[in-house]
Amino acid sequence: MGRLPNKQKQNPKLIQREMSDGRASLWLEYYLGRSESPVYDDDGNHVVYESGAMKGKLKYKVQHLRKKEALNLYVWVHPRSAQERQQNKNTIALAEKIRFEKEQEMLEDRKGYRLKREKESNFLKYFRQHRDNEAFTLPVRRSYKYSLTRFIEYLELTPQFSKYKDVLPMDAVTPDMVLGFTNYLRKKCTGEGPRKNYHWFKKVLADAVDEELIKKNPCRGIRIVYDTNIMLKEILTPKEINTLAAFRYDGEHREVQRAFIFCCFTGLRYCDVSELTFANVDYESMVMRFNQKKSAGRSAHAAVVTPLNDELIKLIGQPKDDDNPRERIFDLPHKGTARKHLARWVKNAGIKKSITWHCARHSFAVNLLNAGTDIKTVSSLLGHASIKMTEKYLHVIDQRKQKAINKLGKVAFDTETAK
Repeated sequence: MGRLPNKQKQNPKLIQREMSDGRASLWLEYYLGRSESPVYDDDGNHVVYESGAMKGKLKYKVQHLRKKEALNLYVWVHPRSAQERQQNKNTIALAEKIRFEKEQEMLEDRKGYRLKREKESNFLKYFRQHRDNEAFTLPVRRSYKYSLTRFIEYLELTPQFSKYKDVLPMDAVTPDMVLGFTNYLRKKCTGEGPRKNYHWFKKVLADAVDEELIKKNPCRGIRIVYDTNIMLKEILTPKEINTLAAFRYDGEHREVQRAFIFCCFTGLRYCDVSELTFANVDYESMVMRFNQKKSAGRSAHAAVVTPLNDELIKLIGQPKDDDNPRERIFDLPHKGTARKHLARWVKNAGIKKSITWHCARHSFAVNLLNAGTDIKTVSSLLGHASIKMTEKYLHVIDQRKQKAINKLGKVAFDTETAK
């Protein structure tokens, strides 16, 4: 893996702990100083040095105080490919950036080092700092961006708060404003949108409270309740997937179609399938190995191994250049363009469902469970950190069972006569 970028006087230092799966977790170790306690003999007398340069001086036991903090970042101990080495490099760079920021905070807190930086008084500017902070992953920054956009929309459309659309003082963020924002999110967004947007909004406010920019968290007691067992996205049945696979039309995008069908049979997200290369495929053992972009560097379950069959190998094909294993399997356009081609394809095929790319992942899980696959196997194939994340798909199965029973119609039987 290589040596971590530590210098002797760094505080905190970047350290690693090896794990059983071939990776190491990254931690910060803070040195908090030392404490001295007298050393006593059996009679309770303070021990004195009897020889050497310290002769005649009282003996003290020195204890060095340290604290460790997990970063939830992971690197490969023995990287086996250029991809893993690059991932290590990126992860260590991020960890070092976090370490440096923590070190600056400690230095600022020391009396006389330098004046503390001026505290931010504009909540919207503080929110933008989260959105633009490169210490966060790109998906996290995007989440902050979407939440900030919704919040500014809410301020602009609410007469009593519209004056704050450009500058919002920290102490002007009140529980009434937060409650109104949650109601706006429920009306404006669908699916998990209200809960997710509010989640990132709350994180910004929590950070502001921790930095003493706001005295009391205005989000306290205000929640957006969401039943995680409810599947809000549409599911494609095996018959519908086959219909899509066989359907052709003018202006189609074959790469989008090929990749989407592949996701229906592997459960990949768009962000993963769009970056999949032939180096991720082992044709001999017929397996595909990749790291989930959503959780890479943040979860011990980021790495996924997916078995392949002959049909999937055929769908993957062979690289055009055998000397370039980093060649991407699917030549996909931007996600927005791919989404438009997908919607047009589904509509022309006569499937009256609102299908997004992520529906392929949900369909994969539900169809496996319908086929009798145990939930632990499905959870592993999806790369979920726990089975609890997979249980929402069981709820879909139960709903379908109920619908199947309801389709039988009413029971025309006189129970009174039967008695």
